Amino acid sequence: MEFPDLGEHCSEKSCKRLDFLPMKCDACEEIFCKDHITYANHKCTSSYKKDIQVPVCPLCNTPIPIRRGEMPDIKVGEHIDRDCKSDPAQRKRKIFTNKCSKGGCKQKEMIRVTCDQCHLNYCLKHRHPLDHDCKTDGKPVSKSGHAALMRAQASSSSNAAASSTRGNSRTMSNGVTASRHQSMHKG
Repeated sequence: MEFPDLGEHCSEKSCKRLDFLPMKCDACEEIFCKDHITYANHKCTSSYKKDIQVPVCPLCNTPIPIRRGEMPDIKVGEHIDRDCKSDPAQRKRKIFTNKCSKGGCKQKEMIRVTCDQCHLNYCLKHRHPLDHDCKTDGKPVSKSGHAALMRAQASSSSNAAASSTRGNSRTMSNGVTASRHQSMHKG
């Protein structure tokens, strides 16, 4: 006497055995015989959901925390790209250190891309003066001229800061303190 509804076939493609006590994989939820129920024997693609292991970074030997259901390889890769303290990982990150000066742009380039007019560093997308709203009235300045302008701006801002700390008075050559307003009207 046959029982056609009794038992189930193993889901392993090479097996297909009719098993009267089939087992369900708790990760992929397919039916397997006793020979193929382990994750390794049926090459379970969902085993990472149930296999609780803490991956370790191969470069710095730091355990990488992952949540249940996340792919360990992806998390280790993200750790190496962002947080890894090993020398090779830090050298890889420091290649792209030239940040774009355009507001809101977070792009970094491998080499400096300097504007000929304002002499600031930009990404390839914003390297042209029209792309980064260059504020030099379209007059290109040489590198030495730009350095002189920067020194002049620095000294004028330091002079302005120094005069604001002294207030509106200044000492005359004869030692008398006069207000700035009075000295301007004397002529």
